[in-house]
Amino acid sequence: MTQAATLVKSRLEGGQYRVRFVNPQEHYRRLKAEIDGAIFDCLENGDLIHRKQLFDFEKNLAAYAGTKYAVGVNSGYHALLFSLIAKNIGPGDEVITVGHTFAATVSAIVHCGAVPILVDVAKDFNMDPEKLEAAITSKTKAVIPVHLNGRVCPMDEIMRLAQKHNLAVVEDAAQALGAIFQGTMGGAFGDAGCFSFYPFKALGGFGDGGAVTTNDPDVARIVTLLRYNGEDRDTGEFYYHGQTALLDNVQAAVLDVKLRHFPFWVAHRRRLARLYQEDLADVKEVALPHFLGQEHQDSYQNYVIRTERRDDLRSHLKDSGIETLVSWPTPMWHHKGLNLGPWNLPETESICREALSLPMNAEVTEEDVGIIARAVRDFFN
Repeated sequence: MTQAATLVKSRLEGGQYRVRFVNPQEHYRRLKAEIDGAIFDCLENGDLIHRKQLFDFEKNLAAYAGTKYAVGVNSGYHALLFSLIAKNIGPGDEVITVGHTFAATVSAIVHCGAVPILVDVAKDFNMDPEKLEAAITSKTKAVIPVHLNGRVCPMDEIMRLAQKHNLAVVEDAAQALGAIFQGTMGGAFGDAGCFSFYPFKALGGFGDGGAVTTNDPDVARIVTLLRYNGEDRDTGEFYYHGQTALLDNVQAAVLDVKLRHFPFWVAHRRRLARLYQEDLADVKEVALPHFLGQEHQDSYQNYVIRTERRDDLRSHLKDSGIETLVSWPTPMWHHKGLNLGPWNLPETESICREALSLPMNAEVTEEDVGIIARAVRDFFN
């Protein structure tokens, strides 16, 4: 048995150690005093819906993202849906997005009555501008670039094409808070940026949550109305048949606490990514998520490696006490219930077979990375 395997085995037998993919208990323990104080402040003052904590978080999120406005909603899905509606996307319109994304991205297109057009991704898991351009037709009205795994899409080219063809740009930035391209953060390029605060995101709540960032006052206004049944809360006037999709105050208060720590967590993720890169550089069977382009500052929401032996490697890591994640092992359009039709997206198909996410979060330590890397090397040796 190798030294790494012996170390992990002894810790597992002693019940003292397991490298977890996420560790919500430890995450809460580290912030307990601040989080408890924020929650108790809400409850003691009866601030449950549409109060100061929400407004403070929206202001602070907009400042961090580099936009004029941020509007809190109850999920990343609703952020996408409301942003499309705010840009008048509806029946008969085509919206281009990638095939390698969570189903909610495409569901938002479907639920506003539009037709999703799927394109393939590049080696960095993000939208390929050449594939985007080839898919544009006279019916195309919007594009949803998905900034995956904490890396921003090539937004210079995407914005150029959008301006050329008069397309709305709604960024799916659910995995990109803190990620930068050419000095601008994901979610601040297009008409709207859509974020998710699902608990296991880099900035996550204690339930679902989301937000729209924008520099467009009309988009901010429409999303604000749609999230609360179409009602202007100040006047009581209804402007839309909206939905019940408000980010509640308790979640906003928790997220505002975490947002203060978030820049440090992003820096920590970048350090861990460098360690992974150094420790796994000699494993030729594994492709690492370090891509060309000094204009990119990735935030590493996920650390996703690729290998043709993905499933066997995952089993080996599980036996070594290391949790991993496989996102979307089945290409989205293969799910018959989504009724998306056939698509030929070979890079997406390959990613679904090969991609494996290694532990990457605020609680992962440098020692953890060393143990994981040794276990990966042991497998291939």
